[in-house]
Formats: sequence, structure tokens, C-alpha cells
Amino acid sequence: MHELFSEERSADVVAASFAGTPDPRLRQVVTSLVRHLHAFVKDVELTEEEWAAAIDFLTRTGHTSDAVRQEFVLLSDVLGVSMLVETINHRSGGTGTESTVLGPFHQVESPERQLGDDIALDGKGAPCLVSGRVTGPDGEPLAGATVDVWQANADGFYDVQQPDVQPPGNLRGLFTADDDGRFWFRSVVPRWYPIPDDGPVGQLLAATGRHPNRPAHLHVIAAAPGYRPVTTHVFVADSPYLDSDAVFGVKESLVRDVPEVDDAERAAALGLPNPFRTLTVDVTLLRA
Repeated sequence: MHELFSEERSADVVAASFAGTPDPRLRQVVTSLVRHLHAFVKDVELTEEEWAAAIDFLTRTGHTSDAVRQEFVLLSDVLGVSMLVETINHRSGGTGTESTVLGPFHQVESPERQLGDDIALDGKGAPCLVSGRVTGPDGEPLAGATVDVWQANADGFYDVQQPDVQPPGNLRGLFTADDDGRFWFRSVVPRWYPIPDDGPVGQLLAATGRHPNRPAHLHVIAAAPGYRPVTTHVFVADSPYLDSDAVFGVKESLVRDVPEVDDAERAAALGLPNPFRTLTVDVTLLRA
């Protein structure tokens, strides 16, 4: 006869019920989940009211999600789980560009752009030249590497959040690096912004005294055949919230100065007003 459920042996009894799981990895994950979950319930001595509130919270989190907004991803983000999974799965050993979370707004196929294009279609913000180079671990240029970028506008919103306000594809672009692995385009200086806080995750942040803000950043996915793609951000050095990012995405190696350039001739050649700001985004990929 199998052992019956008791407070003391609850985790052992429930874990044993999964012992026949055919997939060994699934068995490992479910067994560990049960043991940690039961330990948590015992540690805080969860009340029935708190358990019911948790079920309600998760139900509302699901109901808040739609084709554009994924509230469960947001919950994972603010608990630091997204960053932990990302970091474990993309260890670079200090030789490749560090990764960060994808974020909830990479929902659309970025429009293909030509090198030098202006991705700021709404005419807002401080003009900025973004340029960089994609290389391998030995500094070899990765000709034809793809660089997918997206960012919030000067008001702190992504295009998918304001479909009736921003032009489609605003501040997004898919670029192909030249023969030397270089890419460049015109944009605006990214702005800090709050993650959506009008749902269950926002209520959790408010109840725990946390703010919902992310420091200013540009999202980047760089990829090249034969190399491991990297999903990352570059953060603006003088932005607020660098030390308290709501989703824990900041890594020291990804913070960049965005200096001002006062050069009328260069500005005219680039098609930018003078003065303008510059953001350098060099990316190193590891071999697959």
C-alpha cells in the first residue's frame, strides 16, 4: 500500500505519484517543483484565504493576457525568473555579449530596413545615430549578420501599445550588417518607461512598494550562421532606474554613454539635425 498523505510527508507522497513519468526530464522538473512548492507552503504556513487569493491572482493574470500583452511573462520578469532563465541558458564565459530578457513587446516581425534608415517614424525625441559591429569571439567580422532592434518612443511607449497613435513599425528595424560586420541607422535616444502596471502584476508591485519602471534601453537581437544568436539590451548611462530595473535586466557590461556630437558637416551627411547623440552597439557572438 502506498503511503498516505500527511503534513510531514506531503512532498514525498506527492513526488512518489510522479515516479512513473516516462520522460526523465519532466519527472525531474515536476518532482523538484512539488518539493519546493510544499516547502514554501509549510514555511509561510499559507492560510486558506491566501491560497484562494493566489488562485484569483493567477486567474486574473491569465485573463489580462492577449495577443499583444503577456501578463505571465510580465510576472516572470518582475520576479526575476525571466532574467535567471536567460542567464543560465546563455552563459558566455565573459567572451560574448551578455544577454538579457526578450521583453513583452517583441510581438511583431521587425520591418526590414536599409543601413542608414531612420526608424523614428513619429518625429519625437532627441536624434541619435546608432552604430556598431557584429564580430565573432576572435574579433572576426560577421558579414551579413542580422541585427533586429526595437525601442520605446520619446513618450515611453512601444508602437504595439499605441496602435492608434504611433505608425506601425515605429522604432523597429531588421538590418543586415555589411561585409565588415558593421551596421548603422538613425533613431532617437531611448527613454525610460514603466512596464504595464494596470493589471495584477502592477497591483503586486504597488502592494510591495516597488516601482514599475525600466531604465532607457534599446533592444537588440544579433544573429549570424554558425554562431549563437544573442538577445540583449544596451542601456543609456545617464538614465534613471539603472540600479532598480523592475525586471532586473541591467548588466554592467551593457551600459553605454550616449555622447552629443556637434558637427554640422557630419550631421548633414547622415541626414540628422546638428547636434545629435551617438550610441555604439558592438556585439560579440559565440560560435554555435
